[in-house]
Amino acid sequence: MQPTRRKIFTETGIMKHRKNNNLPIFVVVFSVFLFGVFMYNEDVKSIAEFPFSRPKSSEIRDVQSKQENPVRESIKEKENAVSLNTNDEEADQDLKKSIVVKDKEDEEEQEEEVERIELPVIEEDDEDIELPPESCDLFDGQWVFENKTHPLYKEDECEFLTAQVTCMRNGRKDSLYQNWRWQPRDCNLPKYKPRLLLEKLRNKRLMFVGDSLNRNQWESMVCLVQSVVPPGRKTWKKSGSLAVFRIEVNGSNFTKNLMKCHLWYSHCQLNCSKDYNATVEFYWAPFLVRSNSDDPDMHSILNRIIMPESIEEHGKNWKDVDYLVFNTYIWWMNTFNMKIFRRGSFDRGDTEYDEIERPVAYDRVLTTWSKWVDKNINPNRTMVFFISMSPLHINSTDWNNPGGIKCALEKTPILDQSSFLYVGTDRRLFVIASNITENMKVPVHLINITKLSEYRKDAHTSVYTIRQGKMLTSDQQAEPATYADCIHWCLPGLPDTWNEFLYTRIMARS
Repeated sequence: MQPTRRKIFTETGIMKHRKNNNLPIFVVVFSVFLFGVFMYNEDVKSIAEFPFSRPKSSEIRDVQSKQENPVRESIKEKENAVSLNTNDEEADQDLKKSIVVKDKEDEEEQEEEVERIELPVIEEDDEDIELPPESCDLFDGQWVFENKTHPLYKEDECEFLTAQVTCMRNGRKDSLYQNWRWQPRDCNLPKYKPRLLLEKLRNKRLMFVGDSLNRNQWESMVCLVQSVVPPGRKTWKKSGSLAVFRIEVNGSNFTKNLMKCHLWYSHCQLNCSKDYNATVEFYWAPFLVRSNSDDPDMHSILNRIIMPESIEEHGKNWKDVDYLVFNTYIWWMNTFNMKIFRRGSFDRGDTEYDEIERPVAYDRVLTTWSKWVDKNINPNRTMVFFISMSPLHINSTDWNNPGGIKCALEKTPILDQSSFLYVGTDRRLFVIASNITENMKVPVHLINITKLSEYRKDAHTSVYTIRQGKMLTSDQQAEPATYADCIHWCLPGLPDTWNEFLYTRIMARS
């Protein structure tokens, strides 16, 4: 049976469809108007230019039999409970600052007459984008070194990155971690084109919901789309648990913009298409349900207590979103058992709890989440994604480097896939997530980043990051055993690949 042939997208194809809907009446009206203007004042010579700017082996054995790539040897019996309190506030300190990029000169130039007519320069790539067949497993493949197309953007060209993830700016000397491309075994990921993605996001909301790893991926997505948005048209603001990157409509100059579109008809995409009116958002909810760690600024709490059946307080912020991307994992790895709120209220300071095993609690939480999604999400409008577990690289012996110190000084991925790799990921939680998402009424796309990310010991922020809102000192960087962050990821880097999977799924929905 031959694989299903997928649709092919081009940027010009999308724009032709848009042009055909807008041309007739508007062209006639504005043509008459402009003819009158030119006859009245023959000194008018041009139109203003627009600038463009770890669990027991018996438990794991049962789990692995349910996965596509079974585990080939027994799992280590001892699990390393990892303290995950560090580096969760760091990016929040940056997010407190509202970043607004404005170009005042743009507004001034639009008020002045320009003495010559100059068509905008169009950087147009008509290369087709072919989507992989639905039968292809995007997550089974290998890492390939590629320094021509990757990274997909440059660190110093994305002003919205927080200091937590800007590893090169923070002193990292090697940059090879940016040049690895994921190659599926039986197909290809489509070439990433930000304009095509923005067309899908036009007048829509894309929201990441979860913990600091989802925030890591959100920052990546912001950088992936912002490069084609002119200055003065993009803002980044944080309010409470919600951070929003907004691509704005051109406001008072919208009519001028439309006029230029129809005057320079073949160049319409570089003017009208800038009015995307889209948002890329992040909502802080590390357990998805309510917990005593929900404060977006003060959440490093040793006694983390959750309310497995309480989700409405968060959920009301997820409605009317067009693309929802959920995750929850890293905050579950701090202890073997989870503390379940017994009674009372967090607001009153109540802290009574019961302890249950991690997988049992995880199942209860995702069951609550799945019921909320099935009840509140209209699949005709909203696409739902669930991101699987982002791994840690704490013990260098896991990848046969007994002389290493956590993930520090690692410069290349694990390329030998012939032997079993275990870096402590609790795959019991993976199976729970897989089973629940497969049996929901609303379709949920499980983005399986786990195995491919386990090979990326080189891509963590390590000692090139911040701690408690401050850059690590040279003395702290010299102590990676204490200060290396082997949880979060440098950008550009691995989370860009996760977003390539989202891009592929979003483009396939047409």
